[in-house]
Amino acid sequence: MDHGALDGPMAGLEHPGRTIERIIAGGADAVLTTYGVARAFAKELAPLGLILRSDGGSTGLGSGKGPSSIQFTVESALRLGADALAVCAYPGSPHEESSLLNLTRTVETAHVWGMAVLAEMVPGGFDSGPEYRTLKSISAAARIGAELGADIIKCPYVDGFENVTATTYVPVVILGGAKQGNERDMLVKIKAAVDAGGAGVAVGRNIWQATDTTRMTSAVAAILHGGASVDEAMRLMA
Repeated sequence: MDHGALDGPMAGLEHPGRTIERIIAGGADAVLTTYGVARAFAKELAPLGLILRSDGGSTGLGSGKGPSSIQFTVESALRLGADALAVCAYPGSPHEESSLLNLTRTVETAHVWGMAVLAEMVPGGFDSGPEYRTLKSISAAARIGAELGADIIKCPYVDGFENVTATTYVPVVILGGAKQGNERDMLVKIKAAVDAGGAGVAVGRNIWQATDTTRMTSAVAAILHGGASVDEAMRLMA
């Protein structure tokens, strides 16, 4: 739920408190969100783990995507009662060096306080082409994040994902990415990732822009925590 810092009140995020209530009802474990949402909706977020988005720097109103910078520090996260910080890094992109420095500086400071860091490792950047979304690139990006001290890796799913999890020695969760054509497509990808050793998911638009946010959250939770098949999870959507 950090997309509002990029694009404002997107569909599904117009009223963050309501969205939080829906995902809690569906069995979500944690929310990755912005400082503003965490501060304004602390009461609603209280039952959940809180991962604070640490970096940013561009919006959908801008003319291009420049390098990200650290906007909120571990001290900010501690004041909010956060459990972890999230920061992006883009190996292979023009902003590779600065984004990796953001990650290492965040890890360095967070670990002084015993706070975890989730590294969102996206080879080539979010607008990268298919040449960056290969098993080799994603495996490398995930391992680089672990080597730089991240406690959790968030990365794209790719065929052969078991090789990513086998060569990354910290838990790996998959990002949801753009809205899928239908809920089943997303659940198939989640099931495949879990079967390949994935530790979970960090899904945004495919949860809060789903036809029914609560039921979609329940379906995802059933796969992650109950070992449900895709068909069993789909029955929760009915």
